[in-house]
Amino acid sequence: MSSPQPDIVRLEFCSAFDMLDFVQVVGDHLCRRVGFDEDSMHWVGVAIRECVINAIKHGNQNDQRKLVHVEFISSSDPETGGLTVAVRDEGEGFEPEEIADPLAPENMLKSSGRGIFLIRNFMDDIQLRRVPEGGMEVRMVKKLAKAAL
Repeated sequence: MSSPQPDIVRLEFCSAFDMLDFVQVVGDHLCRRVGFDEDSMHWVGVAIRECVINAIKHGNQNDQRKLVHVEFISSSDPETGGLTVAVRDEGEGFEPEEIADPLAPENMLKSSGRGIFLIRNFMDDIQLRRVPEGGMEVRMVKKLAKAAL
């Protein structure tokens, strides 16, 4: 028996924070279809919001002429299913190893710098890379099997 084909949803929108709720609705819908519980759905939603905020604020520098690209790949296969979310900006990019440790004493009181740290804690896998077309892509995975544990 073959496993079901994954669903793919792609969004492109200008760098505007009022798009966050729309992205959240799409993410929540796909989490439900995959079969995540409310708790997992909440934390996946937080990770997606953090990532899109970073793309708008840090990647695209709030430039509304630059787009944010979000791709959701979801599968409800009990063994391999889950949700992969790729968020790409059109900014200058950065070196992932240069991200400051938010738990270091000198960073504890800073108002920003926790997004990637939070995403790493809420998702099962995260990859950051510069993309050939310019900008950064953050690819996050939440596995269905681990969400149920």
